[in-house]
Amino acid sequence: MTSIQNDTASASASQPVLKYVTCPGASKTDAQTHRMAYWQWGDDSNPRILMCVHGLSRQGRDFDTLARSLCDRYQVICPDVVGRGESDWLADPKGYQVFTYAADMVALMQQLRAQVKATDTLDIDWVGTSMGGLIGLGLSTLPPEVSGVNLRKFVLNDVGPRLRLEALLRIGDYLGLPKRFDNEQEAADYLWSISTGFGPHTPEQWLALSRPLLKPAPGGNGLILHYDPALAEPFKTMTAESAASGEAMLWQVYDALKCQVLLLRGKDSDLLDAETALAMTQRGPKATLIEFEGVGHAPMLNNPTQLEPLTKFLLA
Repeated sequence: MTSIQNDTASASASQPVLKYVTCPGASKTDAQTHRMAYWQWGDDSNPRILMCVHGLSRQGRDFDTLARSLCDRYQVICPDVVGRGESDWLADPKGYQVFTYAADMVALMQQLRAQVKATDTLDIDWVGTSMGGLIGLGLSTLPPEVSGVNLRKFVLNDVGPRLRLEALLRIGDYLGLPKRFDNEQEAADYLWSISTGFGPHTPEQWLALSRPLLKPAPGGNGLILHYDPALAEPFKTMTAESAASGEAMLWQVYDALKCQVLLLRGKDSDLLDAETALAMTQRGPKATLIEFEGVGHAPMLNNPTQLEPLTKFLLA
């Protein structure tokens, strides 16, 4: 049985409501349930749902600008994937895998179906940045009677079946490092040093994106990053062989998609190369590709240049 806990009574156009869903254990060695937090924007009885799922070490508040612009048309749901933000940490770090995250999304969909009093599967649209796109692909492999949803439109933000190993290793170099900061600005400067691929941002925009990624350090002495450092453990086992095996499986999943797909890519991305992006327009669902100049991995979807084509695709 899933349960909802609210921090406030209702969402508004300016601020979301923080809610939780109880999810099953991540593995046989970790049978304990865990809570996944999610940020809900708009009318919580609206059956038209937009899922916005973040990247590896990020959290649901990355989508504030997008959610604010669409919450009059959708109920916008922005999870903090387990191990991040307001969600629980897993007892067994081996559970930090896409199959766990997809199972958590199934629990969330069951809760949303009950919330909107749906008698059938939900028609949802999905925006997935990097890891969030892979979670959407994982969910798409489940039959609707299991997932509880029908994927209608799918936005893959700088991610595809082939992920360059060099970029994954780059991310692994900083993921989980024990960092402590004296103040928000120091933390924001550090986060910018590892996130320049996100493209140009004003200092105010970057501080707004950085603030939810921080929490008070134990004892109240400074700030630390708001995710479980053990997220890095699965990266330690990554090899070229495992990456190639994963790529073959992901192409099969991508080719089987029946929904409309929009592929967004930072033109300087080191994770999704131009060759893979082009192939995604030519096979399977034949994605529509839009690239952004001056951006690498990954577009943050918080400025008009990036929001306009995304919104046009979703509302068409």
